[in-house]
This record gives sequence, structure tokens and C-alpha cells, in this order.
Amino acid sequence: MATPIGNLADLTPRARAVLAQADVIAAEDTRVTGQLLKHFGIDTRMLSLREHNEREAAEKLIERLRAGEAVAQVSDAGTPAVSDPGARLVQAVHAAGFRVVPVPGASAVLAALAAAGMNSPRFQFHGFLEPKSTARCKELEALKQLPHTIAFFEAPHRIADSIADMASVFGPERIAVVCRELTKTFETIRRGPLGELAEWVAADSNQQRGELVVLVEAAPTQTQDEASSHDAVLAPLVRELPVKQAVKLAAEITGGNRNALYERALQLKQGD
Repeated sequence: MATPIGNLADLTPRARAVLAQADVIAAEDTRVTGQLLKHFGIDTRMLSLREHNEREAAEKLIERLRAGEAVAQVSDAGTPAVSDPGARLVQAVHAAGFRVVPVPGASAVLAALAAAGMNSPRFQFHGFLEPKSTARCKELEALKQLPHTIAFFEAPHRIADSIADMASVFGPERIAVVCRELTKTFETIRRGPLGELAEWVAADSNQQRGELVVLVEAAPTQTQDEASSHDAVLAPLVRELPVKQAVKLAAEITGGNRNALYERALQLKQGD
């Protein structure tokens, strides 16, 4: 079942009832869940179910199910099994023949998508990227041409480097949205080209704190003819100006897609 990602008022009435009526709550961190239970005056017993003990904990919880008990499973925030523990437990419960009941609620990914204004009707949840830049860039290269929005989680101490790598691989003109501390006091949602977002995050240490979701727009799907249709404007600008500035001006003049113009500008630059 889902728990709030920040604002405790987002705990649904159904979720509150489930927490109160369960015989035991399997929690990622009993200290975090304990604060939630205390806020709502719930005294249900808790057991630890973390990434490193999930398999063993699942066996114990299935024994409780066999004894007729009701088990609620939660992660620290949001929906379990989405870059959080939970999937192994659910698999084991299915295999043991018991019913699994989803209790939906808060989700950082869906909250970010709702606030991002991405036009693509499809998205891919990718989760956390590789921690090292070389591996991360290789991972991003494999995602570069996907024709749908991509959703990432990122740790605060890596966000500046990750955004910079995204700008390098996807191109600084690709539109993205950085969502930080969703539903919390210092909630921040910033939309813009990746190059500008990278500069913004690097310059403001406050943007390198808290929980983060990054959404990157779908790759442009223009044909080669469409991509080169603005060459009369773009080509002379590329000859005289840095690529980023040339693309910005060409987009303003032609109304063309900035990311597509950026890719075409690189082709023109390489052809010089």
C-alpha cells in the first residue's frame, strides 16, 4: 500500500483503515513508518522488510498469512516495489496462493508527470541511473532516441552531475523537468532545456537536497528532410555563433523544435 511522499494529508482514508486493521505492518524502515503511525494514532505492530532481508522476511510473513493474519506492506514513502522493496514479497505471496490487494495512493513519478506538462502520451520509468559518470553516460546513450518521456529518480548528491550528463548526451536543448521535494514544504518544479537546468542546479546548492524526480521529453521524431528544412536560417548562424546560441536564435526565428535543431546544428558543424 502507498504512503505519503511528504504531505501526511495524502494518506487516503482507505490506507489509514488498512494500517489500523492489519495484524502486522511490514515496513522498509520501522522508524520512518513509526512516525506516520504515531501521527495517526495507530499502534499496529511492525516488522522490518528491507532490500537486504526481503526474501527471509517474506517467508515469515507468509507463515503469518497461513495463520490467518492480515499483512500490510509499506515502503518509507510512496508506492512499494517502485525502486523500493516489495516486489519479492509480492511474488512470494502470489506463489504461496494468497491474495495480493493494492491500496493505491501517492506516487512521486505520477505526481511529477502530472505537473510536468509533457506532451508524449507514453512514458518509461527508468528509476536510478548508474552512480559513475562513464557508466551513466553509456546508459543515457541507450535511452537517447526513445520516442516517449523518460522518468528518473536521482539522489541529491548526484543530481548536479546527472543533469550535466543528461545535457551532454541528450543535448542541452532537450526539454526536461526537475521535481524536488514533491508535496513537501520546499517543493520545487522547474521546466526548461537540460543545459539551463544543469547550470541552475550546479549554481544553487538548495537544489541538490531532498528527493528528486527528473523527467526528460521524448526524442524528436522529425525526418531528415524536416530536420534540414530550417538550414537556410540555421547554417549561417552555426558558422558565426556557438551552437547553443545559434540553435536558440534559429528556434525563435523558425519555431522549429529546439532539440531537433540542435541535432541538425551538430551535423552542420561536423560537415564544415
